[in-house]
Order: sequence, then C-alpha cells, then structure tokens
Amino acid sequence: MRILVFGGTGFVGLNIAAALLARGHAVTLFDRAGLPSDAQKDLASHGDRLTAIQGDITDNRAVEQVIATGYEAIVLGAAITAGPAREASDPETILRVNLLAQTPILIAARSSGVRRIINLSSAAAYGASAFRNVLLDEETPCDPASLYAITKFASEKIAARLAGLWQCEIISVRLSAAFGPWERSNDVRDTPSPQAQILAAMQEGYEAVLSRPGVRDWIYAVDLAEAVTLLIEAAKPKHQLYNVSTGVEWSALQWGQELAALHPGLICRLTDAGEVATIDLHSPADRAPLSVARLTEEFGWSARFGCADSAADLSRWWSEHRGGS
Repeated sequence: MRILVFGGTGFVGLNIAAALLARGHAVTLFDRAGLPSDAQKDLASHGDRLTAIQGDITDNRAVEQVIATGYEAIVLGAAITAGPAREASDPETILRVNLLAQTPILIAARSSGVRRIINLSSAAAYGASAFRNVLLDEETPCDPASLYAITKFASEKIAARLAGLWQCEIISVRLSAAFGPWERSNDVRDTPSPQAQILAAMQEGYEAVLSRPGVRDWIYAVDLAEAVTLLIEAAKPKHQLYNVSTGVEWSALQWGQELAALHPGLICRLTDAGEVATIDLHSPADRAPLSVARLTEEFGWSARFGCADSAADLSRWWSEHRGGS
C-alpha cells in the first residue's frame, strides 16, 4: 500500500512511518522539516519504499501535487502543539496549520481516490471534561479550551461531516499522552513529554524534579504507531473515532525512577518544600484515562509497553542514538 504521512518527519510521524515500513508499505513523508540524519540511517534498509518531501502543509498547490501522484491512504499528522505563550502571540499560524490546512487535503484526497484518511487528534480534545469524568470514552462530551484542543476537536467534526457527505472513509484517532523514540525539541512542539524532559535531565546531568507524580495513561509511541497501522490496514473499521491509549495509569515519577534504575547517575524525585520543579507536567492536575474498548473489542488490540518496559526500550533507543548511557 502507498501511504502519505503529513507531518511525517515529526515525532509521531516517524514512529508511524517505521511501523508502516516494517509491514511492507511504501511511505512518503511530507513535512516542512527534512528527515533527521539518524532517522535516515535507521530507515535506510527500506530502500525506495521511503520517500521524504520537504513542503509546507499550508501550501495548497504543493499538497495537491503530492496527493495527485496516487496514494491508498493518508495520515494527517502535521500540527503545532502550542503552549499558552504561542497561543497569545500567534493564534493565526496555529489555526492555519492545525485546522485550515485540513480541508484542501481532504478535497484533494477525494479527487485522487484515496481509500482511507487517518486524522490524528488528541486526548486534549476532551478539555475540561477530562477532569470531570473518571473514564473518557469516545462518547464523552468534549469541552476543549486551548487552541490546540479546539483545533483537534474541530478537525474531528469536519472529518466526520465530510466523510458523511462524500461517503468516504475518514477516521479520527484521539492519542493519549505520547512519548518515545524520535521525540525532540523543535519549533512546532511547545509541550515535550515529561519522559523526554527526564531523558534530557539525564543527558545534561541535572536532577529530574517533579511537582507531583504525574499520573496518566501514557502511550509509548511504538504502540501508538501500531494502532494507527492497524486502522490503515483494517478492512472496514466500524467507527469514525477511536481512542489510542494504554488504558492503564502510571506516573511520570515512576517511569523516571525506572529509567534511573538503568542509569545510576540520574535522580528522579518530587520537589522539596519551596523547590521549583525541573520537569513540566503541562497541567495543574491529572486527567482521567482514555477507554480503549473500541479498539480492543473490534480488533483485539492492546498496548504492548507499560511503565518499566517502555523505560527500558527508550533507554536502549536513546543510548543507540545519543552515543552513550
């Protein structure tokens, strides 16, 4: 299958690309940023099944031209994960990239006969509802507040509406809090995961200090990519919206301590009285976990990585790619 991934050289896009290539698909990555050199080396064994195109998702002509070359599936993954400072200073760019760029892609995909489109959304779409419920399923009413959350929720509604009008397959997936290989700081990601921040503390030699444990249903990017691959390959999914999560809660503190057990120089702990945290949890409280009943009941899917094994796997990956422990 030929698959086009918008935002393909980003953190999530690269994990999805790796999963698709491992399954024998041909993958084209379209992104403003080029393919990182270490990713190029990692994926080199797939030869001409991997293509990387540098382009801007807001450039309608470039988008139409690449889609017209013919794909069976498209993944919409380009987004700015904006924090409050960027929201205040540049709301226009956030809206243009996260939402307004979606419609020209969907129109071009329809014209070119693309069989299925996967729209990557986020648990952020639940917004304030995530703190009023004990479990979040796909029927839980959403109350998004941040521009990132609003654009993700709106993208789902637009996708569902056009899928109904056009009688085509557009599936949105709400990703839980993700971390894993290829996560890195760049100019479109304002909210790095606590796990990425803990790894940075390890690399730079300072303590990873958290203001609270940070409990969440974290999802390792390798698992996330396998779920997206499943939805691309499935004969006929029953739903237009799926949560993707481990469905199991554990803390960022626990994860950091699992990593510290593998790297004795790392200290991961809670703040003392009056101390400032070095790890940003990006929210004042812990939200409810996402239900993955739809994926489990329909496909038998479940995440493979939990707290300890994701720490071990990411430690291995980090050491291979960063040149040491």
